[in-house]
Amino acid sequence: MYHQGELEMQRRAGVRTLADRVGRIIGEEIVPAAAAFVAAQPFVILATVDAHGVLTSSIVGGAPGFASAKDDRTLAIAPAFGHLGRVAEDIDATGVVGLLAIDPATRRRIRVNGHAVRSDGAIIVSTSEVYGNCPQYIRPRVIRERHSSQTASVSSTTALSPSQQQWIASADTFFLASAHPQRGADASHRGGPAGFVTVDSPSRLSWPDFPGNNMFNSLGNLAVHPQCGLLFVDFERGATLQLRGKARVDGDDERIVTVDVDEVIETTDAIPLRWV
Repeated sequence: MYHQGELEMQRRAGVRTLADRVGRIIGEEIVPAAAAFVAAQPFVILATVDAHGVLTSSIVGGAPGFASAKDDRTLAIAPAFGHLGRVAEDIDATGVVGLLAIDPATRRRIRVNGHAVRSDGAIIVSTSEVYGNCPQYIRPRVIRERHSSQTASVSSTTALSPSQQQWIASADTFFLASAHPQRGADASHRGGPAGFVTVDSPSRLSWPDFPGNNMFNSLGNLAVHPQCGLLFVDFERGATLQLRGKARVDGDDERIVTVDVDEVIETTDAIPLRWV
């Protein structure tokens, strides 16, 4: 069930037996409760891989129901906003996708990993892994309003500007895209007290890996495939900051993840949703 990277991280943390028990929650089917939860969300986080193996963490959304289960192994996503171009390009290139449906208000989340194709304007995901996660480290937020559509402005650089460094240094939430070359992509939530991510330089950042479900899906991926994508969302302004780079995991009982940044993409008015 687990690949070699996950097994190695579990061994380093001393949780192999516990991980085997917890891993029983992973299935291939979208159970009715998971289908209802996904359909109720106004956005999802996607982890995608381009033709060169570069990962991106993106947000897409629409009116609740834009993502819906067509059967117990198929999820259809028809987004109206978000990082639509990048997601479409990556799906066409590789079809590799990881999805995180998360509701900050109730602190619930579900992960869906699989293979995707585009058809009639929708992304059709065939599932290989479906499972829920605990509410740990999810900062409660509720949607305050939905702004009318604005024209997004996109800038791309190879290092973090001072304002972007401050954005990251004050964040309490980001989303991580990781992948295994054979097992596919994974989209996960990372949270902690504001400032838990440290900006070490304009091209490097790090954060502590807090104890979680002990499966080490994301860190196991990074152990064998260091490419990763990070997504920071400005919940008050609807802007996003996407980072692409390479990660390493240091430590066993206490782990630090360090990312060397290759590309920084900031998008203003990326999404119409605003949270408090």
